[in-house]
Amino acid sequence: MNARDEGAMRAAKENQMSTEPLLSVQGLAVDFATMDGVVHAVEGVDLEIRPGETVAIVGESGSGKSTTAMAIIGLLAGGGKIAAGSIRLDGKEISRAGEHELRMIRGRDIGLVPQDPMSNLNPVAKIGTQVAETLLAHGLATRQNVQAKVVEALTAAGLPDPARRAKQYPHEFSGGMRQRALIAIGLACKPRLLIADEPTSALDVTVQHTILDQIGAMTRELGTAVLLITHDLGLAAERAERVIVMHRGKVVEQGAARQILEDPQHPYTQSLVKAAPSVAAARLRPEAFQVQERVAEADPAVAAAPADNIVEIENLTKVYPVRGRGEDFVAVDDVSLVIPRGETVAIVGESGSGKTTTARMLLKVIEPTSGLIRYEGKDISSLSRAETREFRQQVQPIFQDPYSSLNPMFTIERLIGEPLEFYKRGSAADRRKRVRQLLDDVALPQSMLRRYPSELSGGQRQRIAIARALALSPDLIVCDEPVSALDVLVQDQILKLLGDLQREYGLSYLFISHDLAVVRLISDYVCVMKDGRLVEAATSEEIFTNPRDPYTRRLLASIPGNELNIAS
Repeated sequence: MNARDEGAMRAAKENQMSTEPLLSVQGLAVDFATMDGVVHAVEGVDLEIRPGETVAIVGESGSGKSTTAMAIIGLLAGGGKIAAGSIRLDGKEISRAGEHELRMIRGRDIGLVPQDPMSNLNPVAKIGTQVAETLLAHGLATRQNVQAKVVEALTAAGLPDPARRAKQYPHEFSGGMRQRALIAIGLACKPRLLIADEPTSALDVTVQHTILDQIGAMTRELGTAVLLITHDLGLAAERAERVIVMHRGKVVEQGAARQILEDPQHPYTQSLVKAAPSVAAARLRPEAFQVQERVAEADPAVAAAPADNIVEIENLTKVYPVRGRGEDFVAVDDVSLVIPRGETVAIVGESGSGKTTTARMLLKVIEPTSGLIRYEGKDISSLSRAETREFRQQVQPIFQDPYSSLNPMFTIERLIGEPLEFYKRGSAADRRKRVRQLLDDVALPQSMLRRYPSELSGGQRQRIAIARALALSPDLIVCDEPVSALDVLVQDQILKLLGDLQREYGLSYLFISHDLAVVRLISDYVCVMKDGRLVEAATSEEIFTNPRDPYTRRLLASIPGNELNIAS
């Protein structure tokens, strides 16, 4: 055999190897033993990932996507077991591997970037120590060169000043920096497969874009395949070659990413795509306000009348003194805005932009350093005790995490009725009747009254939080990231519910969010904040069709899947 023939055979073999799957999952079934019996969390899942390929699994919470990923890496939660099926890594069966073998596979062959960095990083260990543990455990560094390897890993993950950062603790990092540290740990051993489980769901769009770019650059350089777990269809379309759609533990559709998202075939996939928020979508505008707009267009006198603003904020500033530093931290810097009655004003911006601090000052949770907030024409800083008590009934919050904002020891009936009891609204019978009416308003069954928050899904808990906020019949609700922790189907339901309630009760909303696609659906006006300052404020239509400030344009450009033709 001559050299030419040997070269041809070698090239054919390499080509065959490149088409062989790195990971092959066939007929995977995962069961969990519970007090109520066996739960079939995953049933008959088939998937393949080839070397260097990025595959996304999408689906709502509880669809089985994370359970599938944890089964692959052998990290199922207590009570979980692989009941059937095969998991092959490079042709080798690992579904029945022992713990010692799995420990050698984790990190070296399969890396993991989990969702929540604060619960996945050791809070009492320095970042460098946690990266070093992975390298030393797999024999990829020695005690003599491990620090250099740690700096190399943190540099590759895009952390600035990596030698100094290695000596810091997780609480000294921002959310984006903590996620970079997890990427450094996940890719430190240069694995052949990286499982990224919702790696950016808690991050704002610009940081999300940066983190995903970093994962993409590192995996391309290493030739690493990626299994991306997400509920964000735009992100899946933008970052993956193939998409697998899961529903109730089963794969219902899979194929090329663009094809799945532009022409979904399965009814569940169609519902996911339809529910996904998009900056191209129309505002979920209550019909009552459409009528008002048409009346204003027909009657110039109505259009010329002064706006009825429920809130007016003028030159609002909040400064925090910082110990040991010459300069104070300016969280909010000279912000002015208004909230028209019965409409929705959104404040958007990256983490640290000052949007939540502004909302907390409006709620009188913190006091401003300077500036003025008027509610119904009155300066809230000058309210008497009795007036403050009335103000707190008229202005109610809905927070991001409904579980941490609901007392886990209270039944749903007590949670919703607590504000009514505190402010002595009506008799006990009146309060019980009001609680039942509120459950109807948020489309939950009366059977939930005796249940506890831990027994409800995330979407159900958020509905309870909304019912509680409505209990005192407020005029203004401050929504601080109320749907960011929810998957697209539940998110769509909550946004429509907020729109329906606004139409029915004439509510005004201040809507805080980093998700511009969500803001497009819910808001009449948008205020863009950066580094504590208001950089742009206009109608929602103008912000999304003709953004003027470069920062606003950058925010819009960072939205995953923004330029894709996703089916509507």
